[in-house]
Amino acid sequence: MLKYLYIDESGDLGFSRGSSEVLVISALLVNDQKRLDRIIKNLRRHKHKSDLEGATELKANRSSPALRKSVIGKLNEIEDAQAFHIILVKERLRNEDLKDHKDKLYNYMRGILAYGIVIDNHDLEVRIDKSKGKQFLLDDFNRYFENHIRENSSIGRLSIYHSSSESFSGIQFADFLAWSVFQKYNWYNCEYTNLFNFENSYNIFPSREEDKTKWC
Repeated sequence: MLKYLYIDESGDLGFSRGSSEVLVISALLVNDQKRLDRIIKNLRRHKHKSDLEGATELKANRSSPALRKSVIGKLNEIEDAQAFHIILVKERLRNEDLKDHKDKLYNYMRGILAYGIVIDNHDLEVRIDKSKGKQFLLDDFNRYFENHIRENSSIGRLSIYHSSSESFSGIQFADFLAWSVFQKYNWYNCEYTNLFNFENSYNIFPSREEDKTKWC
């Protein structure tokens, strides 16, 4: 059986005064990518036809609150949907090497994310929102990610693609996940994460015990 994993992020990797307080990377795991396609088609044709007229893709930061809630509501209807999140709390990061080498930090975070995803006896197709990075950086990331996601899993065939979010509805759903979690950890706004009714796994980096109670 083939499973599908879609990954996107919200926030930035900067550490300057104007940068975000956190960076969130989210992953959506589903058994049927076609169901995600049908959901977006129905949103475009019916309830949110006027909202999405002319839009090439669904983006959480460009959507109305009603559309965001509809997208999350539709995810809640997918029985097998699982979401995984890694949240970088920048003020806690003391590793200067990671701060100075953003590609290394990016790989490190996604490695933590991959390590927490357990998939047994299935093939896996991974789609990541396309990066502008050079090919050798993408190849390096792919090797790093594969090593970590296989560590706790017994995955069969694994394919990793860096794809345009416009072409894959799963990446668009991952964008809504990352955006919602970013609202919680950067702005302390839990309006959208409180709507989640599917399996979620949160990993704070660097972690502390008070993470359990600090955020709403």
